[in-house]
Amino acid sequence: MTTKVPHHLWRALTTVVCGGLLFVSGACPSAADEKDDDKPEKSPPRFHVKLETGAGKVVIIEVTREWAPIGADRFHHAVKSGFYNECRFFRVVPEFIVQFGINGDPKTQAKWREMSIKDDPVTQSNKRGTLTFATAGPDTRTTQLFINLRDNNFLDRQGFSPFGRVVKGMETVDAINAEYGERPIQALIQEQGNEYLNRAFPKLDFIKKATILTESDLKDLKLNES
Repeated sequence: MTTKVPHHLWRALTTVVCGGLLFVSGACPSAADEKDDDKPEKSPPRFHVKLETGAGKVVIIEVTREWAPIGADRFHHAVKSGFYNECRFFRVVPEFIVQFGINGDPKTQAKWREMSIKDDPVTQSNKRGTLTFATAGPDTRTTQLFINLRDNNFLDRQGFSPFGRVVKGMETVDAINAEYGERPIQALIQEQGNEYLNRAFPKLDFIKKATILTESDLKDLKLNES
């Protein structure tokens, strides 16, 4: 049976970006362009990441490596490197997705943008709360991610491979400011970073800090393990 998708969601999906879901001019580097010394180390079979938001809220993401090993390794590497600190939630489409993952420093962003990774097979569905890399086509994933705000099963057939899920703080994700919608221009974010976003879209919610949790940290948390 064909999944009926609202028109505005199809419109949002029919344009693409290097490492994202919206069109931006410029070529996307292939996964083969990544240098050996830039390749991330193998991540743990399961790990948790805490996103501390600018609003003082916390979102906990559980990553299961076997769902999408290449994506999990990239996310682990990027979080350890501090890449997602101060990243804005620059694209919020209600009842669809929240997207983030362009670094606020254009020089840092330019480096990571060149390190695309190969695709993972889709082993999990894009259900509400899952975390997935944005893509511009085969083997173009870099650092941009989205959290599904609803069950978006139709994305499975397009190659979007979830590698984690929100286990605490989904209400915080639902409350991320959506007033700017898809207005931020990704090309300008790439070129000017947070300077552009702070000037033009000052009320964007953001990740203050992203950290990998230790086993000790997890003992103090009540997570949704269902």
